Amino acid sequence: QVQLVESGGGLVQAGASLRLSCAASGRTFNSYYVGWFRQTPGKEREFVARIHFSGGATYYGDSVKGRFTISRDNAKNTVYLQMNNLKPEDTAVYYCAVLEKPYRSIWFGDYRYWGQGTQVTVSS
Repeated sequence: QVQLVESGGGLVQAGASLRLSCAASGRTFNSYYVGWFRQTPGKEREFVARIHFSGGATYYGDSVKGRFTISRDNAKNTVYLQMNNLKPEDTAVYYCAVLEKPYRSIWFGDYRYWGQGTQVTVSS
């Protein structure tokens, strides 16, 4: 059974940093992308970043470029999201998921194995 578990969220002030973790169990994802998304009440899940688990290729959403960095630790089967210079508009529940498609995508509907999410709250 594949399971993704997110952790590392919290309440911080604007300008602070947080590092989220996405730990995978049940299998490895060396041939696939792992993505981070975020969601606020009443809105669709927004693409944040993705990384190819073995090759390391990355891609970011426009709203986080230059502030967030996605990385992975293959030995730990874990993907990280380093978030710097956080803003109140970054407040959301953050999720990770796997893209098991033969193409790159930023649409949440193409991803699967969603974790339970971790709350990030940024105060002004």
